Amino acid sequence: MSDAIPAAGTPAPAFTLPDQDGRAVSLGDYSGRWLVLYFYPRDNTKGCTVEALEFSALREDFERAGASVAGVSRDTPDSHRRFIESRGLSLTLLSDPERIAHEAYGAWRRKKLYGRETMGTVRSTFLVDPRGIIAHVWPSVRASGHGAKVLEVLRRHAGANDPPEGASR
Repeated sequence: MSDAIPAAGTPAPAFTLPDQDGRAVSLGDYSGRWLVLYFYPRDNTKGCTVEALEFSALREDFERAGASVAGVSRDTPDSHRRFIESRGLSLTLLSDPERIAHEAYGAWRRKKLYGRETMGTVRSTFLVDPRGIIAHVWPSVRASGHGAKVLEVLRRHAGANDPPEGASR
């Protein structure tokens, strides 16, 4: 196990994880689209709920910018489905109980809480470009206001990839 976090400019680690409905979702499913992949500790906790509600509220803005949003935690698909239903969320949540994606993305790390060191999920986010390259990394995130910050960076990156005015795609 490594605390290493993939850097911007490197290929995003591949993953295949079940979503809230038990369907397998892979990094390749997002090929040709931007992906906001965010790791969070646990369904239905205060900070995680704030973060999920913000990403859900901005869903249409992310879609207009050409991005999908997927959250990843160690919770089960059933827990994710209940979380989505109870909070009216409009995003995909992926289940990673074995910590495979967590470790590949460096989201499973040492944390200090009240002077005690433990291993756990560190709230972190990765912006993956349409070619599967990490465009931006937020290695440690405060939940409140994070969705808007990610959207701002996405717009900068996605806009940089637009053809000049009048050019064809």
